[in-house]
Amino acid sequence: MAKNLVIVESPSKSKTIEKYLGKDYSVTSSKGHIRDLATTGKYGFGVDIEDNFKPNYIPIKGKKKTITELKKLADKADRIYLATDPDREGEAISWHLKDSLELTDDKYDRVVFNEITKRAVLDAFLNTRKIDDDLVSSQETRRIIDRIIGFRLSKLMQRKTGGKSAGRVQSVALKLIVDKEREIEAFKEEEYWTIKAIFNDFEAELEKYKNKKIEIKNEIEANEILENLSKAFEIEKVEKTTKSKKARMPFTTSTLQQEASSKLGFSPRKTMIVAQSLYEGKELEDETVGLITYMRTDSTRLSNDFISDTFSHIEGTMGKQYLGLVRKAKTKENVQDAHEGIRPTNIKNNPEKIKSYLSPDEFKLYSLIYARALASLMSDAKFDAVRVDFDNNDYKFKATGSTLTFDGYLKVYGDYEKQEDKILPSFDKFKTDTILSKEIQKEQHFTKPPARYTEAKLIKEMEELGIGRPSTYAPTMETIKARNYVILEDKKFRPTEQGVLITDKLQEFFQSIINVKYTKEMEEDLDEIAEGQKQSVPVLSHFYNEFSELVEKADEGMEKIQPEETGENCPNCGSPLVIRNGRYGKFVACSNFPECKYIENKEDESKIITDCPNCDGKITEKRTKKGKIFYGCNNYPKCKTAYWDKPTGDKCPECNSMLLEKGKKIKCSECEYEKDSN
Repeated sequence: MAKNLVIVESPSKSKTIEKYLGKDYSVTSSKGHIRDLATTGKYGFGVDIEDNFKPNYIPIKGKKKTITELKKLADKADRIYLATDPDREGEAISWHLKDSLELTDDKYDRVVFNEITKRAVLDAFLNTRKIDDDLVSSQETRRIIDRIIGFRLSKLMQRKTGGKSAGRVQSVALKLIVDKEREIEAFKEEEYWTIKAIFNDFEAELEKYKNKKIEIKNEIEANEILENLSKAFEIEKVEKTTKSKKARMPFTTSTLQQEASSKLGFSPRKTMIVAQSLYEGKELEDETVGLITYMRTDSTRLSNDFISDTFSHIEGTMGKQYLGLVRKAKTKENVQDAHEGIRPTNIKNNPEKIKSYLSPDEFKLYSLIYARALASLMSDAKFDAVRVDFDNNDYKFKATGSTLTFDGYLKVYGDYEKQEDKILPSFDKFKTDTILSKEIQKEQHFTKPPARYTEAKLIKEMEELGIGRPSTYAPTMETIKARNYVILEDKKFRPTEQGVLITDKLQEFFQSIINVKYTKEMEEDLDEIAEGQKQSVPVLSHFYNEFSELVEKADEGMEKIQPEETGENCPNCGSPLVIRNGRYGKFVACSNFPECKYIENKEDESKIITDCPNCDGKITEKRTKKGKIFYGCNNYPKCKTAYWDKPTGDKCPECNSMLLEKGKKIKCSECEYEKDSN
């Protein structure tokens, strides 16, 4: 047994870190959290409200054995190093380990590293500390508040509305989606027209009349303007400028999720899963190493070592002209700057160089992270911009163009940030100050309603409003989808009837706490607890007193929503059949539940794909607990036939198994047969 025991969260980190530390260290894993609040006491909170909100922690299901094994190892070791993740959640896990393993202050050290590389890990072991009680208190306060809201508010909404849950962050995110939908419903389109002049190799658009911005509201006004125009345009001014475009800062959790969504089509949850695997480490040719820094961060700061190495890389591979400046982002409120922005751990690990060691998704995300961090330290892209103003009987037209003259950071980030040249002719070639247009066109338009939130846009909105934290964005998206409060249509959120109902009831009775301002202020309180500027108990007391009063009023005043009757009776007990909301949408069941558990097993014909190849059932579209679509037999659990890809209903010509649609290919569910879908 090694003298030193190191405990990390993830088993996949253990071997990598053990190699770095050598034979005197044994590295094991807690496999994440080991304890959580019990479900005993008042309202099942697992918290003694009367005793200053004292929490009652118990081992998570299945973790008693883990705790016992860790305690045996700890008792044999001379020193224990708690090396959980470098955030509040990780700090809390270290505290739970210390408490569960009964470690005294003279026997343990807290180790924090932002990347899993030999240099970073060894340096962390030279700079150990004790557990930060303020960080633990902040995480514990968040957990208690979320437990109280989750248990009381969710149970209330279940009884009154049939909804599945409500929460401090998820309900505000849902409200943003519902509010946006109402903006769309209230929107009234307005007609407007534009006029443009077509020349041989460019176009110019009408902008002003007598130097005042012009608005054309209908075709009559457009025709009147056309009647006042001639084909002759006087060149009033040619303005040439040089413009620069700066690279964006390195990724934070939020911006990574946004960019991976828009550029790679990854959901926030998928982005974090793939990023976790890159952070925890990959076996390269001659070493096992973490490829990116910790992926839960609000910061865009880069380490001095990385900046120095990257500047050397830029100069050596691209030249001095591509060297940029170290820029500091404007400090936002509530930024947790404990560690860096998301970046590669080694700039020499070019994505193409290590591609063979990565899965396709890992390669895509690593390439994006690598390019963004590298580009952030490169010089600006430069453009020659041209603006030409024309006059036609006091109607002012303009034409603009730009040409990229130096690619700068776009040399490495151009695949993610396209820049197309819009070239205007040289106006020096015209012998007169007047040119003739080929034609002048009018075009009708209508204003468009606000766009629904994509996952990326909702994360951006939540970040800008100060609700949630890096670790909460992805789980929030998954929760509101899994609860059937929203659906994704064309990758945009649309609230369901249940989502709207939940939001309306929460706003009727809990408007003072389920709102952006309150949620943001709660995050600020938690930050101040983490910084030692506030104490947990006063924050909890203030919250609980206000919340409890609201729950009691809602319990009395909120009318219970009765399920809609179908007009038919239950074949088992004769009670009316009603429509209920379930995890996977609406279903018909007996109103006499739980005495009668009858559920009508009619399939939505629109979701039937084809006959099941293995029984007399139907293959229908279904959803997992996380909301992911799959295709399975409606005779489950008797028949377990299921596919991730959509069945075509046709059989494979080689093995007679089901053929599936996968992108632009038709593939067999069993053998290697495939063909183009066309």
